[in-house]
Amino acid sequence: MNILMWILIFIGGATGALSTLYIVVSLFAVLFYKVYRKMKYHASLYD
Repeated sequence: MNILMWILIFIGGATGALSTLYIVVSLFAVLFYKVYRKMKYHASLYD
């Protein structure tokens, strides 16, 4: 394979990995925030 194909493969893989990492981190951040609000302000978990 030539170098351009390897660059495209790397960019595509990095994009997929970074978007997956962002989704996982965001999931835990939102859950932590909702539990924190529930404990401190007695807010609903569904708001």
